[in-house]
Amino acid sequence: MIKEINLFGVFLPPLFGHLAAAALVWLILRLLLRITGVYRFVMHPPLFNFALYVIVLGALFATTF
Repeated sequence: MIKEINLFGVFLPPLFGHLAAAALVWLILRLLLRITGVYRFVMHPPLFNFALYVIVLGALFATTF
């Protein structure tokens, strides 16, 4: 059974924990892509960033469940 996250008496769904973890991985990955210059080959960076975040979140869900 999936447990809720207790944050100072406020119960949060486990999705918030996954979203926060995916955001940390996504920020590090985005920094590495910017340093290596991959963004020069991307046509629409905001759309690429959103897709990258969704992929990281999906990979996180696939590895935890």
